Amino acid sequence: MGKTPGTRHMHSRLSARFCATITTPGRYPDGLGLHLHVRPSGSKSWVLRIQNHGRRRDLGLGGYPKVGLAAARALALATHDRIARGIDPVAERRRAAGIPSFAEAARRRFAELAPTFRNPKHRAQWLASLKTHAFPHVGDLPVDQVGAADVRRLLLPIWCAKPETARRVRQRVADVLGFAEAEGWRHGVPDLSAKMLKLPAQPEADRHHAAMPFADVPAFMARLASREGVAALALRFLVLTAARSGEVRGMRWDEVDMEAALWTVPAARMKAGRPHLVPLAPQALALLAAARALPRVAGAEALVFPSPGRAAPLSDMALTKILRDMGETATVHGFRSAFRDWVAERTDFPPEVAEMALAHAIPNRVEAAYRRGNLLDKRTTLMARWAKFAGGEVWNRDSSFD
Repeated sequence: MGKTPGTRHMHSRLSARFCATITTPGRYPDGLGLHLHVRPSGSKSWVLRIQNHGRRRDLGLGGYPKVGLAAARALALATHDRIARGIDPVAERRRAAGIPSFAEAARRRFAELAPTFRNPKHRAQWLASLKTHAFPHVGDLPVDQVGAADVRRLLLPIWCAKPETARRVRQRVADVLGFAEAEGWRHGVPDLSAKMLKLPAQPEADRHHAAMPFADVPAFMARLASREGVAALALRFLVLTAARSGEVRGMRWDEVDMEAALWTVPAARMKAGRPHLVPLAPQALALLAAARALPRVAGAEALVFPSPGRAAPLSDMALTKILRDMGETATVHGFRSAFRDWVAERTDFPPEVAEMALAHAIPNRVEAAYRRGNLLDKRTTLMARWAKFAGGEVWNRDSSFD
């Protein structure tokens, strides 16, 4: 008698010795739909595969060795007898166990998660998205009956029309089913990946980072100034310098020349792989002075914005968390777009000055060869005006860039 899945004939019968000694994970048939299920953890249980009203389902009959081979066979025969008499053993068990509907399970899961949501908008959206898109399809189904086909049907109407919403609904449905499994209301959670559900390809996502309108930046910066902590300081500095998140989070004191008001970002942290000079407006220098005064642990002295209590830079989510805690939907990277739009709409600075300030690569080789300077003087004036704008001072288009 083999000990691996597939080596036993479907009509062969298990033996007590085999049940006691088998350790290889798999399902081992005994007959009449009865299987011994051996899990990777080594635990064993009995599963009866039944057909009822045209639907194939698995029914757990208990764990081995608490339920032995002879007892499992007796339970299997009794179950088939009830089915022959028109009794649904799954519904019978569900009534006895008090298995909730999907909607009730979702509400119980939400009650557990709600205290952990720090963003009120996210808290409200979690259950509301399921009420809108899942409950009409599976809300009344017992949670152990919700399968991959049900999830596919509820996702199809929104999968391409509302891609982001659909992905979140799928994630939340999977979370509810996982919660139901943990509560003992169902056995297993189906693979709900787009590939397994045979969902069509979604439209290509907008590659632009969500940006705050530049007109809203001064009010946002005023609110941000009231927040304490290294992450808030780093985000304020990022806005004033129009730098990328990684450039700011990895910033070191030896890159800063306070007297010359210059920050030299090394090539290793630049997207284009070339060092980048950043003129520092007085407001940016003031933020650096505030960062210098922050307490830090041993080993973090070289970092401008270290992670609190650690000798490491801020994590990539630290700045995003500030935005979400403030109820903002814009991305950290989107402040670079806000800066670029402000230059175009509120100043007469040439586009190449803004592009150089953003350290963008020049796609045109002829233009790149022609423009070998770094436009530092013009960029110094530009960043000073941006800092004043972000602080509430509005510059008009008739202001010269010279």
